Amino acid sequence: MADDITHARRDDRPEESRRVRLSRTFDEDAELYDRARPGYPPQLYDDLADLAGTRPGSRVLEVGCGTGQATVPLARRGCRITAVEAGPSMAALARHNLAGAGAVEVVTAEFEKWPLPDEPFDAVVSATAFHWIDPAVRTAKAADALRPGGALAVVRTHHVRGGTEEFFVEVQRCYERFDPGTPPGLRPPSAAAIDGSDHAEEVARSGRFGPTVFRRYEQELTYTTADYLQLLRTYSGHRALPQAARAALLECIAALIDRRYGGRVTKRHLIELGVSRRR
Repeated sequence: MADDITHARRDDRPEESRRVRLSRTFDEDAELYDRARPGYPPQLYDDLADLAGTRPGSRVLEVGCGTGQATVPLARRGCRITAVEAGPSMAALARHNLAGAGAVEVVTAEFEKWPLPDEPFDAVVSATAFHWIDPAVRTAKAADALRPGGALAVVRTHHVRGGTEEFFVEVQRCYERFDPGTPPGLRPPSAAAIDGSDHAEEVARSGRFGPTVFRRYEQELTYTTADYLQLLRTYSGHRALPQAARAALLECIAALIDRRYGGRVTKRHLIELGVSRRR
C-alpha cells in the first residue's frame, strides 16, 4: 500500500493521525486498487521460501493483505495463511480473489487490535503494508506471533530513478501547482541510495530478532496515460486531496503525458525484501 515517494507531501498534523487517515483511503475503491497496482516479481516468492521458510504447509500470518496480491501466490505455493486486513472492502475482495486458492483465512481487523492465536506462526509477511501499522506495535507484535526461529518478512516498494526520467522531473510542476504541500524540486532517489537501514535498525532496536537479510528487485513498468492515472488514483496522497485539486492535478499530468511523451511513460520500481529471524 505504499505511495510514490516522488509525490510525498508535507503535513503539519501529528504523524499518527496522518498515517491513520491516509491508510483508510485504500478501502474507498478496492476494485481499482486490485486492478491498477502491480504485483511482485516471481523471484521474490522463491527468496521468501529460502529465507523465511514460506514452503508448503508452513503457517503464515500476513499483515495488511490488501486485495490478496501477495496472498494468492503464497497460497498457491501451499502455505497455510491467516491474512489480516483492516479495510472491509479490501478484505472482501481478497476473499473473492482467494476462493479456491488454498488454506487461507482473511480476517477483517486492525493488526494492532487483533488478538493473536495461541499457536505461533512460522512466518509473518507484510507486503507494502508494514509502514501503515503503528510503529510502537508492529515489530513487537510480529515477534509475539512467531515461533522461536520464525521469520519476519517485510516487502517495501520504492519509486526510483529510471524509466522516463524527464517526465518525473517535469511532472513536479503539476504537483507544485495543485498540491501546495509538495516539497519543491522533489526527485526519485537512485536505487543505490535506498539501503534498508531504517527498517533493519527498527527491527534491531526491538531486541527480538537477529540481523536482517535483504534481497532487492528492480523492474520497469510502462503505462498508457489512462493506466497511469488509474495507478495514481490508488495512492493515498492523491486520494486525500480535495476533489477539485485532485481532478486538476490528474488533468495536468494527463496533458503532459499526451503532449510530451506520446501517451506512455515508464516507471522504475525497487522492491526490497527484508527477512529477520526471531531469536
